[in-house]
Amino acid sequence: MKPVSLSVIIVSWNAKAYLEECLQSLAEDVYDGPMEIVVVDNASSDGSADMVQRRFPAVTLIRNTANLGFSKANNIGIRRCTGDYIALVNSDVHVLKGCLSELVAFCESRADVGVVGPKIIGRDGKRQVSYKGFPRLWNSLCRALALDVLLPRLALFNGYLQWHEAPDRVTPVDILSGCFLVAKRRAIDRVGLLDEGFFIYGEDMDWCKRFWHAGWQVVFVPFAEAIHYGGASSSNAPLRFSIEMQRADCQYWAKHHSRTASSLYVLISYVHHAVRIAGHSIASMTNRRLSSDRMQKAKSSAACLRWMAVDRLRGTSGSSAPLHGS
Repeated sequence: MKPVSLSVIIVSWNAKAYLEECLQSLAEDVYDGPMEIVVVDNASSDGSADMVQRRFPAVTLIRNTANLGFSKANNIGIRRCTGDYIALVNSDVHVLKGCLSELVAFCESRADVGVVGPKIIGRDGKRQVSYKGFPRLWNSLCRALALDVLLPRLALFNGYLQWHEAPDRVTPVDILSGCFLVAKRRAIDRVGLLDEGFFIYGEDMDWCKRFWHAGWQVVFVPFAEAIHYGGASSSNAPLRFSIEMQRADCQYWAKHHSRTASSLYVLISYVHHAVRIAGHSIASMTNRRLSSDRMQKAKSSAACLRWMAVDRLRGTSGSSAPLHGS
């Protein structure tokens, strides 16, 4: 019987140290079959590509001469690779032992499953949000008013982040975190590649929705684990990345919902950021130890508000900070 082959695709931008650790982790018994690794570098200026070429000569390195965005860079890797399964792994992920073997084995045991994702652990050792519900008006409003934070165990108010769900059970989910997921190639052949209209963020929501529409299940597999440090590229331009996240959400709503629903979502987003600005500003005044972090979050929400109120309508970016796919 032919061994099941796996291709790992990593898109990177100016995350040299994270990328090196990610590649080192992939050499530590994470998969028990044939595995190829493809790094797609989005024109990094920190020597990331040279590091890959020097330290990991077996890795297929693709050097983009310009910023092509996260979705397009991943699609370049998907077209180039040859595996029966394709893992999209962020550069700031440390893959733990046996993780990819568990994910592929689970897919092999379920003909109806098209995409799987592992349990994601943060640098602090705590579980991160590995999956979400599809954005809807009600759960977006609950998120805007922080009802999901205030009442995390009540499913009525927590349909998006789904903190009420048991984290240690194999579960079909709406959306898997785009920082790490594994898809069957034959499922991708039916569903199609990532939508390159999503420059960065939002592509995971869109892709998972399209897998469900095509009849493939999207499943969270908790006995496979990985560490996600977070912010490897977004820390280079935090305000601009916050705007891009908001832009991607608006794109998703425009693509998958009616014009009326999309307009209501925009109104809810105004409320979301207004509440965050007020909450983080008050918190920064009452807790000096967290003041800097709170004010940065308030500034991010203020930048998103400006983008929605002014720059979104003008069709401009709302920031002069350079942005590249991570």
